[in-house]
Amino acid sequence: MLREWDKLPKNMRTEAVRPYYESLKKKKVSLALKRAFDVIASTIMIVILSPLLIIISVLIVTDSKGGVFYRQERVTQYGKKFRIFKFRTMVANADKIGTQVTVSNDNRITRIGSVIRKYRIDEIPQLFNILVGDMSLVGTRPESIHYVKHYTPEMMATLLLPAGVTSEASILYKDEAELLDQAEDVDRVYIEEILPEKMKYNLESIKKFSFIQEIGTMIKTMIAVLR
Repeated sequence: MLREWDKLPKNMRTEAVRPYYESLKKKKVSLALKRAFDVIASTIMIVILSPLLIIISVLIVTDSKGGVFYRQERVTQYGKKFRIFKFRTMVANADKIGTQVTVSNDNRITRIGSVIRKYRIDEIPQLFNILVGDMSLVGTRPESIHYVKHYTPEMMATLLLPAGVTSEASILYKDEAELLDQAEDVDRVYIEEILPEKMKYNLESIKKFSFIQEIGTMIKTMIAVLR
């Protein structure tokens, strides 16, 4: 899962990224277990949750015009672009009529979409992204190209691993939309205030990376969702 240093994208071969790379390089067993677990867990969960996926899909298309899935382009490991799978929770073409981050009272959110977002059900289709290798169960949330352009050299270290469905930062900032409610310029506040804070946790997770730690993050996520 980890390329040789000289095969990394040029913008990642920096002194800011090097310490994180060297740390991960020593953890090949954990990296192998991480990918094996992703494949096995995502396959089992897709099979078990398939009835729910069908029901949610029907509710979405009967509630508002548009497709079932939201397929925005995001960035994952080594800066690779991919199209994320999420249940559509907003009106069609919402990203063209507003910002690329969402506030809690966003009028683009549909009726069924508000329920889906509340219980994080919109994230379930990302199991398909995990299965094909674009994402992992645990890792830095995949940002849009727009926000990746604002990464500092050190933040680029988060692209050493696949983007994830959940992370320590995701748990701590699960109410991110509410934090942005009062912002006059949502984009600016996200880029200058929220993104740097989230990245502190993401970078720390890479330093401390281990397969056991990731299992712990998944357990914390389940507890947070149940609460």
